Formats: sequence, C-alpha cells, structure tokens
Amino acid sequence: MDRRKFLTTAAVGGTGASVLAAPAVAQSSPQVQWRCTSSFPQSLDTIYGGAQDVAQYVREATDGAFDIQVFAGGEIVPGLQAADAVQNGTVEMCHTAAYYYVGKSPTWALGATIPYGLNNRGMNAWLYYGGGLDALNNFYNGVGLHYLPAGNTGTQMGGWFRNEIGGLADMEGLQMRIAGLAGRIMEEIGVVPQQIAGGDIYPALERGTIDAAEWIGPYDDEKLGFYQVAPYYYYPGWWEGNLTLNVFVGTEAWNSLPDTYKRLLETACRAANTEMMAEYDYKNPTALRNLVQNGAQLRAFPQDVLDATYEAGLSLYSDLRNSADGWADIYDSMMAFQSEHFLWQQVAEATFANFMMDKQRNGQLPAQIQGAGSVGGGESGSGGSGSGDSSGGASE
Repeated sequence: MDRRKFLTTAAVGGTGASVLAAPAVAQSSPQVQWRCTSSFPQSLDTIYGGAQDVAQYVREATDGAFDIQVFAGGEIVPGLQAADAVQNGTVEMCHTAAYYYVGKSPTWALGATIPYGLNNRGMNAWLYYGGGLDALNNFYNGVGLHYLPAGNTGTQMGGWFRNEIGGLADMEGLQMRIAGLAGRIMEEIGVVPQQIAGGDIYPALERGTIDAAEWIGPYDDEKLGFYQVAPYYYYPGWWEGNLTLNVFVGTEAWNSLPDTYKRLLETACRAANTEMMAEYDYKNPTALRNLVQNGAQLRAFPQDVLDATYEAGLSLYSDLRNSADGWADIYDSMMAFQSEHFLWQQVAEATFANFMMDKQRNGQLPAQIQGAGSVGGGESGSGGSGSGDSSGGASE
C-alpha cells in the first residue's frame, strides 16, 4: 500500500469517509510539532510501533509539517503515567492502553478491554459504527483527553503458570501478576493479584515470588523467556478478548489542530489499528511454534475456572453500573452490541473457522499435505474449555 497516497486522499471521520485531495493538504500545512510518550519500551516493537506508525503516516502526508516525535516509556515519564503527562500538558499526546488507569476510575478500562468483553472485530465495529467512539469521548473529554483507537493485540493468552491448573481449587492462593479489572475478578476466586513491571516478571517467577503471570501473547512472550521458569502456558486470556491500544490527545492540543490535521490523525490511527492486528496475526503463529518446541506446555483453562470468573465479572459490572461515573452508558452500549456481534459470529464466521481448524488439526491443509508442517493438532486446540492436554493444539 502507498500509505502516503492513502493518507492524503482519504481522511476518515468519526461516522464516515471523505475525500481529501493531496493539494489541499499541501496548501494548508502549518508547522505543528508534538511529543508523544508511549507506555511501552522499544523492545516491544509491535506495540511500541503503533505510535511510530501514527507519527510516520501524518509526517509523510504533510511533508513533515505535522511532526510527532515518539518517546518510549520512561524517557519522559514512566509508561503508566503516559495519560497523566497528557492531562498536565507535559506532552500533547500519548500512546497507551486506557485500562492502565482504572485507579482513576474503572470506566477508563472500557476504552481498552474488559474481561469477557468484545473481540477485536467486535470492538472495532462498536467503536466506529456502534457509537463507541462518541460514548468514550463523552467520558474522556471530561478529564481533558480526546480518545482515538490506535492498535490491537487481538485475544491474548492466559499467562504462564509454574504449576498445572487442574480446576478452580488450584487457583486458590496463587500469587499472579495481573492487574486492573481482571485482578479484581481473580480475587473473587482466591487469586492474589500482583502488579509487577514487565522487566521484573521473569525474576519473580524464577524465585517463586509469584506463581503465574499474564503478559500478551506468543510473539511478545517469547522474547521474555517465561517458558523457562513457568512452563504451563494457558489460554484463552478471557480478560482480554481484545486489547485496544489508543492515542490520547490533550483536548487543548486537539482543538488547536486544523480540521485537516484532525482528519489525518484520525486516519493515521485507523491505519495503525489495522496494521498492528495484522502484524500480530502474522508473527504469533511462528512464535507459538517456537515456544512449544522450547518446552512450553499449552493448556486450556478448565471450564470451572471460566464459569466462575465469568459470573464474578457479571457481578462486578453490576456493582460498577451504580458506583463508577460514566460506566453504565458506555458498558450498556457495548454489551447491547456484544449480543448481536456474537450471534452473527456463530452463523458464518465460526462455522467456517471451525471447519478449517478441523482440517488443520487433521493435517489436511495444502501446506500440511505438501509436508510444510503447521502449528496444530490436539483436541483442546479449538476452544477454551478443552481437556487441557499437553499438546494444547500446537504440536508438530
């Protein structure tokens, strides 16, 4: 794709698309220089790269007139203070995950993901066409921020465990690195949640200070080497059926932008949103194969764990409807769409996917027939409530 041509000929607004001729951009390109602080280190190239993509797209589309300089987490402020830096005017924008700030209000999490919420496709549909962007910005504008989706990891893995989980009783007393609303739900089934920075997870697992840790998925997890000290790799990450990364722009900075630049930034964020998901979908299969070859033992969460955490989540959300400002309107909108989304997913998408995954498990895809090998096999590979066998759907 010629990204510059795309960005200079199609600026997409909140409810539709409009054509923006390249000469119009060139003729009305005031010099704007912004700083963007990321919540992520450069070593997490896929997530950190989301902010770099946004900056590149707007820079190229304006011949450098709109220049956004990206800083990794810790270079200006610590990663978990990125939104604060925008709110207090230290930087004009940040690239982050809104659920990092549930300490301000649980409602912040709705801009990223909530346990047993939407998947990636559902989240995008709700955001762009189901009123999600407007609902979220009604909330975030109240705290001085403008919200734009800018990346997604897809459904994440359920984390690394030092010991195998045979059922709900084995979760009791576990010290697990997990935060936010997922941590509150885990507490309800006896887990003791711990908040630990990414760089400290491996030594904590190695020493036995914690028993388990969730991170992202195969591509990022492989880099951190968790399989060496906590070999049981569980799925699915029910607390992150998707993870929407986002840009926060200070409302003053946003309002100062020319309309042309607003549309370009919106379009750049949409492009980064698509780009990140595609990159993870391409890289995760190879990483998963590597992890299994190096000793990772894939396991599905037992059904009673999923059932108990689902019910605990519903109870939490019921409480938040009455206690968290802004929660009810956004959550109700999201859940109304979730019901329709998964109804539709069952009809064509899931039927096709299940058929093709069955062929993959049986070695009947073209590449497998030709001897190229695959990531697949094992009965539990097709669902979160499988038997949890050691192959877990990723043996050769």
